[in-house]
Amino acid sequence: MTPIPFQLLIDALGTGQHQPVVDAAQQFNAADLAEFIEQNIGNSAGNGLFQKLPMALRAKVLGYINSADQVTLTQATPLAELAELATEMPSDDRADFFNLLDESRQQLLIKLLGHQDREDLTSLLAFEEGTAGALMNTDYAMFESGISAGSAIDILRATATDKETIYQTYVVDEHHTLIGVVSLRRLIIAPPDTIIDSLIANGLVFAYTDTSQDGVARLITKYDLLALPVLNADNRLIGIITYDDAMDVIEEEATEDIHKGGSVSNLDNGINAASPFSLYRSRIQWLVILVFANIFTGAGIAHFEELIGAHLALLFFMPLLVASAGNAGAQSATLVVRGIATGDVVNRDWLKLFKKELVVASALGLTMAITVWTVGIFRTELAIATIVAITMVAVVLAGGLIGILLPLLLNRLGIDPAAASIPLITTIADVSGVLIYFTIATAILSP
Repeated sequence: MTPIPFQLLIDALGTGQHQPVVDAAQQFNAADLAEFIEQNIGNSAGNGLFQKLPMALRAKVLGYINSADQVTLTQATPLAELAELATEMPSDDRADFFNLLDESRQQLLIKLLGHQDREDLTSLLAFEEGTAGALMNTDYAMFESGISAGSAIDILRATATDKETIYQTYVVDEHHTLIGVVSLRRLIIAPPDTIIDSLIANGLVFAYTDTSQDGVARLITKYDLLALPVLNADNRLIGIITYDDAMDVIEEEATEDIHKGGSVSNLDNGINAASPFSLYRSRIQWLVILVFANIFTGAGIAHFEELIGAHLALLFFMPLLVASAGNAGAQSATLVVRGIATGDVVNRDWLKLFKKELVVASALGLTMAITVWTVGIFRTELAIATIVAITMVAVVLAGGLIGILLPLLLNRLGIDPAAASIPLITTIADVSGVLIYFTIATAILSP
């Protein structure tokens, strides 16, 4: 990514005057201003720029800044000014920002908001986090059924500045029940006397307030929507979710899955903003659990110590076999977890995937067995080389099947399948690999 040249802002801030900073800020995108502020959050440049921005632009920039820095920037802001800032924010950003404040400040701030903003905020805060209701924006464009295209355009012209988007406008009846969606393009090219009901697009797509946020993101992605209408239990339109909010959800969910895949608990902010203690806390839990899980590997080795003492060459191949089991499990688990996340895999697919993995893992195991047997006959006796080859097929098969089935089982139990993290599956495959290896060796080498 090409670095943004911020020298114009730096020079304007260096003057110490208000207007040059405002003029310079107008030359930048709000997201770029947010980036500059985050980079300079600990010095006067970041705070100085934020405080000098016009209130409407300040509210827009705040929406692009991470939550921890939002609190830092506004903690010394007087309540009256904070209420003005919150009023300028889109309804969904306002609710997110409100949740960052401590309880005493929340109670004081909500009293200073206008009646409509206070009602919107209260209604959004009532929805469970992670649902469409908590994610939606109430600043949507709407028409009543039966009006003409010309009247609809006049309404948009009068109200567009306060709406999140006007590219899709929603048609409702007298009870506020959603009838359909009209695109701005169809509205513009239609004759002025055309009734808007005839311009409604086919195939209405919507979500309910309790739809999960990842379900919302899937709908917007699947149907290439600019915005998704959100209905309450009575099928009344109460908000919309725009595609940019859906992209934020996708990024958040992908980040969470990657963290879980590495046995790292979720961080509220990125690694740059996280404190050393937050990083420690996010990692220590799984590492301790995996330490105890790996004790079983040691116990398995101890159980076969007589066999190992008699055939030390077995130890040479143990890391190779154990790693192969873990790698096979990690590969298959990655494919299944991602398939579940995208909707490509559902629980009823387990038998189909099980059969497919039997074929694939067997083929992989045989290929790897031939390779390791070739190495084995030059390194040790034929019997041990054969044991290693047989074990390779067995452990790759076992690791692959564990990687396929564990995420599906967790999904069936209502647990995030990403919790079937790569280190966890690798550990399970390691323990299984040790037991399989020395059991086969005992069967072949015992007198």
